[in-house]
Amino acid sequence: METKTTFIPVLSISSGVTDIEFYKKAFGAIELWRLNNPDGTIHVGTFSIDGAIFRLHEEGAKSVSPEKADTTTVTIALTQDDVHAVVEQAVAAGATVLSPVTDYEYGYRQADLKDPFGHRWTIEKLLSQEALDNFVKGAS
Repeated sequence: METKTTFIPVLSISSGVTDIEFYKKAFGAIELWRLNNPDGTIHVGTFSIDGAIFRLHEEGAKSVSPEKADTTTVTIALTQDDVHAVVEQAVAAGATVLSPVTDYEYGYRQADLKDPFGHRWTIEKLLSQEALDNFVKGAS
């Protein structure tokens, strides 16, 4: 079987988590598979959002959850057609708005959220390639 190169972010979650429905409710994610620990808590779960794959994995010796670290070192950018609707849906599912939906001079509409596990998400849509190109040229 040939392997296709794929980038799959793995988001650490605290040990003892049993409910990962947030991603289904907030972003329409489809759960592809999960492995539970003997006590029923989540060990690893794999999701797809419109074909983009990501995993949740309980923290361990090699990783720590944002809740435990009290910070995060990565932001997941999720490109969507209707930023306002996705933000509203995510908030209804339990996300916290860090910055509201804003149209920026560099051609993007964006909002920043924190999910219930402490992960930071930027929900975005490119509104103008020309504005982005001009912004990049001006920054060079």
